Amino acid sequence: MALVPNRADVPVVIDESLCVKGCRLCVDVCPLDSLAINPETDVAYMHVDECWYCGPCAARCPTGAVTVNMPFLIR
Repeated sequence: MALVPNRADVPVVIDESLCVKGCRLCVDVCPLDSLAINPETDVAYMHVDECWYCGPCAARCPTGAVTVNMPFLIR
């Protein structure tokens, strides 16, 4: 059975179609270092399933490629 390549329930979702290759703004501002650059695609992804839901990754993204999925109880 094939594994699903992407999880849909991670706190931070990167829209690869909007992400600028080589841009590191979201990776650089993440206080937990939860985001990284995928060496194969050269775009950001969430490599650690931890998040403070603080939002600077989404706020700093110039193209709107980053979405922070804040759980209902935190809102």
